[in-house]
Amino acid sequence: MFEIVEAQMLTDNIKRLVVKAENVAHACKPGQFLMVRTDENGERIALTICDYDRKQGTVTLVLQAIGVSTKKMLDLGKGDCFADVVGPLGRESEFVNEDINELKKKRYLFVAGGVGTAPVYPQVKWLKEHGVDFDVIVGTKSHDTLILEKEMEEVAGEHLFITTDDGSYKRHGMVTTVIEDLVKNEGRKYDVCVAIGPMIMMKFVVKLTKELGLPTIVSMNPIMVDGTGMCGACRIMVGGEVKFACVDGPEFDGFLVDFDQAMKRMALYKTEEGRKLLEYTEGKTHKGNCC
Repeated sequence: MFEIVEAQMLTDNIKRLVVKAENVAHACKPGQFLMVRTDENGERIALTICDYDRKQGTVTLVLQAIGVSTKKMLDLGKGDCFADVVGPLGRESEFVNEDINELKKKRYLFVAGGVGTAPVYPQVKWLKEHGVDFDVIVGTKSHDTLILEKEMEEVAGEHLFITTDDGSYKRHGMVTTVIEDLVKNEGRKYDVCVAIGPMIMMKFVVKLTKELGLPTIVSMNPIMVDGTGMCGACRIMVGGEVKFACVDGPEFDGFLVDFDQAMKRMALYKTEEGRKLLEYTEGKTHKGNCC
């Protein structure tokens, strides 16, 4: 059993949980994720690691209540336990393995949308600790849905730019508007962009960064289900090749990801008839062990 040592509601349906998982905490790296179950009969849920403390042996998770399983997780509090916490899974962010002296020559732009702020946080924290320059854009629907502002400010300081769709806090507009403002109006130069958030947000960020000639990494964690490559739910096309987000990613070259195909597939995968159609059209490359 994995004890929850801290629990905090961030919004009405988003919660931050700090979980005792020593082996995971000692092994995990930015960009990786975990598979979590509330009890022995619970559904496995893929959650990106938001933070980790190797000394305390804890990992921090941020979850949003969408279905029954995540709603049950939302009801958990300090002292409760998860039946399973498996990981770390997936590939770590590429920069973790780069030569640090070469990495320090680069400047990163991070773009976080909604709950995507959680997986962005450990990446910018890691870069801060290693002396790498970056800016961070956090976009959300309104002030009420903004998460981890304090944590981001502590790491990014004046390099943090917050924008809300409705203009209720800080800047008014989409994250793409802020990217254009920083690059075109302020003349900021970046070597790499990392975008994590809803699929539609990442699609339009990539559309813009292509025009700007800014290489972009995206995280496909929103479409993961079983986390092992067995179910086939996270099947995507990257540069014309079949990839699975949970085992080949979750991070990919955004210029090569077929977002339209991925979003259409996500919609089809939600129905039994849709899954049958995917099985027929995808042939030998189809995996469909997930109900």
